[in-house]
Amino acid sequence: AYQTAYLKCHHTAAFMAATLTSEMDNTDKVFNFYQDTLQQGVRILPPDVNSSGYRFAPVDEKTIAYGLGAIKGTGQAANENIVAARAEGPFRDLFDFCRRVDNRVVNRRAIEALIRGGAFDALSPHRYQLLASPDAALGSAEQHARSANQNSLFGDDEDAMPLQLANVPEWGMRERLQNEKLALGFYLSGHPYHEFAEELSHFVKHRLADLSPAMVQPASGSGGGGRRNSVQLILAGMVSGVRIQQTRRGRMGVVTLDDGTAQVEMTVFNEIFEQSRPWIREDELLVVRGKASLDDYSGNMR
Repeated sequence: AYQTAYLKCHHTAAFMAATLTSEMDNTDKVFNFYQDTLQQGVRILPPDVNSSGYRFAPVDEKTIAYGLGAIKGTGQAANENIVAARAEGPFRDLFDFCRRVDNRVVNRRAIEALIRGGAFDALSPHRYQLLASPDAALGSAEQHARSANQNSLFGDDEDAMPLQLANVPEWGMRERLQNEKLALGFYLSGHPYHEFAEELSHFVKHRLADLSPAMVQPASGSGGGGRRNSVQLILAGMVSGVRIQQTRRGRMGVVTLDDGTAQVEMTVFNEIFEQSRPWIREDELLVVRGKASLDDYSGNMR
């Protein structure tokens, strides 16, 4: 325990990179360690096909490169093939990428996952355009491979196929982040709550990270008689999870709210839960009025 604490304190980036890598297949744990890393004052760079490896890796004492292996739908073989292909130079665009990697290993599914996760953002920030273009890029790669393996009467016809990305509109913030979450398991480049933050600020006065036991402690000089066991609050966040529990009085919902500053679980009892089901949907905004109290067992707010 002492050795682990020493490494985390004195070699934070290397320690957290190793910790993140050890749980790459579990996105819930990756998210928890990601938050812990940020709290340690270490920055995590977004995934990038031109700089990221399969594992999370320290860049310097305060920076970690995101591991491509933590992107769902890629796999170790595909990521190692990408690293090997870029040894001859950085990828220029999606077409250059598809020509240089082995498309039997780095298949369409892996390419789409990398795009959703933002690993191509350095080549083009227009993720929807990239996501609509793998057919053209893979077709160009096949044509290039055929041209390299045979002599054409008309010379190299490599440029016969126009190398153009699909003409589609850009995603809005919500679509971009929802696709990012599909690939990474959580929001990395932003948070959908920010879309509503300004409007909500008129009546939601507390962030989820602001919830603390101090809210229900007795006021100074109250002599203990004025202790508040709970406090009424209006809170808001995106629904990141819903669990249903069966009780003697009916179904009860345990809803996890996320506003980009923290995640908080709230209990919604059966009558209100059933009435409110149309609004309790994952990745949708939810505004709640509830009673926050101190959980004596955990010492946290509930």
